Amino acid sequence: MRFYKALLWKAYFDKGYGLTNYFKYLLLAFGWATDDVKTTIAVGTLWAFSCLIIGRVWFHYKLIETENEVNNNFNPFQVEVRQAIKNKRFI
Repeated sequence: MRFYKALLWKAYFDKGYGLTNYFKYLLLAFGWATDDVKTTIAVGTLWAFSCLIIGRVWFHYKLIETENEVNNNFNPFQVEVRQAIKNKRFI
């Protein structure tokens, strides 16, 4: 598979970024309030690295599968499919 590892690391970062999304507003406010560019870049770099770690932990402990299952419980199509399978009622 081409670029599998690169896309896997992208998925880790995207998940970590999604979970820590509101931190960017704190970082932005800090940057505007202090005008300290070096510290803002350092904190932003640490945050980006922590996004990778958080995302990797999320996938490692299979929390992504739990999250998908929770979403499926509220998806009308999935509820209908599960009912059909439970009642063995297929088209």
